[in-house]
Amino acid sequence: MAAQVKSDYYEVLGVIRTATSDEIKSAYRKAALKWHPDRNPEKKDVAEVKFREATEAYSVLSDAQKRAAYDRFGHAGLSGMGTDFNRSIFDEFQDVFGDFFGFEDVFGRGAGGRGRSRVQRGADLRYDMRFSFEEAAAGVTTKIRIPRQELCGACKGTGAKVGTGAVTCESCKGRGQLHYQQGFFSISRTCPACQGSGQVIRAKCPECHGSGRIERTRTIDVRIPPGVDSQTRIRVPGEGEQGANGGPAGDLYIVLEVADHPFFERRGADLYCTIPISITQAALGAEITVPGLSGDEKVSIEEGTQTGSTIRLKGKGLPDPHGGGKGDLYVNVRVVTPSKLTREQRRALQQLGELLEVENRPAQRDSSLFEKVKDIFG
Repeated sequence: MAAQVKSDYYEVLGVIRTATSDEIKSAYRKAALKWHPDRNPEKKDVAEVKFREATEAYSVLSDAQKRAAYDRFGHAGLSGMGTDFNRSIFDEFQDVFGDFFGFEDVFGRGAGGRGRSRVQRGADLRYDMRFSFEEAAAGVTTKIRIPRQELCGACKGTGAKVGTGAVTCESCKGRGQLHYQQGFFSISRTCPACQGSGQVIRAKCPECHGSGRIERTRTIDVRIPPGVDSQTRIRVPGEGEQGANGGPAGDLYIVLEVADHPFFERRGADLYCTIPISITQAALGAEITVPGLSGDEKVSIEEGTQTGSTIRLKGKGLPDPHGGGKGDLYVNVRVVTPSKLTREQRRALQQLGELLEVENRPAQRDSSLFEKVKDIFG
């Protein structure tokens, strides 16, 4: 009988001889996915051969020393180089498919193949809180009630009835995994009977029904710093759910929602508002009162102020919740034109108009316009 001729490894993977290591890995990934026996149940025998060829080709071409020997001498150059396919196939799968198949779950290589009663961190929790604008500006100390899963006090989190305990799982013999022979290699899967722990509880705790956890509502004190805004997250360490197998607790995240203010517009720590003033206040100047966060604030309107002018009151905005001082209050001025005039007001404005026409003539400009305005309105 003639000896079986092995296929060229480059042809098996469909790459050229100058292919890079990344190109070889990508080609192997495609071939292995295409010929995996589970994906070809109707032609399983052919798929197993093709799958084995692809993995053997990759095990050689991905190794620089083996590839060099193969390129120079062909299959004969690999004699004595220890190309143990059965040993290397799992290493190749871990290298190429570890992020795709979930290597520990499929091949059972995690934790030495034993049960998975490993320490796990508890879940984080979220709590939404809504505040008024004034509460957010001043800061709040309050109490909140958080429902969460805690370890059962009766069984201490074991899930077993008091006086009993967990026993070795009969399905997996305590390994936490079941092994299946599929074609030419073995596959390990998480044991469904014990969920990978290697142990089962026969007499369940009546308080938690075997889960080891009970939902309880816990009241905690929370300090919300002044100046917070909507979507601010306050982290409270260790107030999430308790971890499994002695693992640390998760964290509590308080997500804030701050109501809008009817008068102020917020931009970070700065506040903006619009104040109407009269024509005379704009022309002559005045001192007016505007509302602020801590009470009324006095604002000086200079003579000749125009609509759209902005007056800055430094440090009269919101506190920075991170300790960066206070923002500013910006007062936007809007000059209001009266819609109805008395006879005296109309006559006074006509006099002002006549004066303005005189003052606006180039030959007769005078800097005493505001003094004349004062005489009319004073």
